Amino acid sequence: MSYETLDWALDADGILTLTLDRPEQLNAFTVTMADELVDAYHRASTDDAVAAVVVTGRGRAFCAGMDLAAEGNVFGLDESMDPTMADLRERLEDPEVVRGVRDTGGRVSLAVYECTKPVIGAINGAAVGIGATMTLPMDVRLAADTARIGFVFGRLGIVPEACSSWFLPRIVGISRALEWVYAADILSAEEAHAGGLVRSLHPAEELLGAAHELARRFTTGRSPVATALARQMMWRNSAQPHPLEAHRVDSLAMFHTSVGDGKEGVRAFLEKREPRFTGRASRMPDFYPWQD
Repeated sequence: MSYETLDWALDADGILTLTLDRPEQLNAFTVTMADELVDAYHRASTDDAVAAVVVTGRGRAFCAGMDLAAEGNVFGLDESMDPTMADLRERLEDPEVVRGVRDTGGRVSLAVYECTKPVIGAINGAAVGIGATMTLPMDVRLAADTARIGFVFGRLGIVPEACSSWFLPRIVGISRALEWVYAADILSAEEAHAGGLVRSLHPAEELLGAAHELARRFTTGRSPVATALARQMMWRNSAQPHPLEAHRVDSLAMFHTSVGDGKEGVRAFLEKREPRFTGRASRMPDFYPWQD
């Protein structure tokens, strides 16, 4: 399928480059972009041709934030509603709540979180507001040395969104996260790197190549099933209150991989050859993601 606001490009190595594609608007975020990103991440999860996802922006910006020129409620929310926490608990998937109440950026972040493939952000330019928070559920962020990143919600009288109050403190620590949100400053690439938000800085013309190289390191000669399990184990188990919860998941994951691709992995290691894994991320064990 084709998208209005995104470009989907899959190379021979299974590296999907997902490009935000509204360059004249500095890739400003819209409800349509949210819907298309959710679809693209779910599509990548179930497409066995996709090994990893690299996300970047077309032109000189990554994403300049929400498109504030949109008519009506610029966040796409229904102002005729009066939602309660009960609505969010009991009617989360009700179309009226999905369209009228739920944060569009949060729907994207949850789709990234649920993805079965490694996700790498290649922040090529300005990443402001949702342009910054949509990168937080990604596994690794690389940035151009000219990039600018801002959690600027306080300047608009709104709050951090896209589940960033869950992700940002885990990445940079609670004090730094609060400082960045309170101050609402635009951070330089160097400040974002020093704060642990981005892994590495690159000249703009080398950024995408570096992200693709990292994606290949993550996926070449790897079991897609083991990679998908490891991704979800890291994200989910790190938030558990006791390591016993991680042990339960580890035990099932180790059992299923040891009788699956693990047999081929051990055999290939002993025979000093490259493994030929046959597992597919579209066919995960029944307990994934941690079903009773």
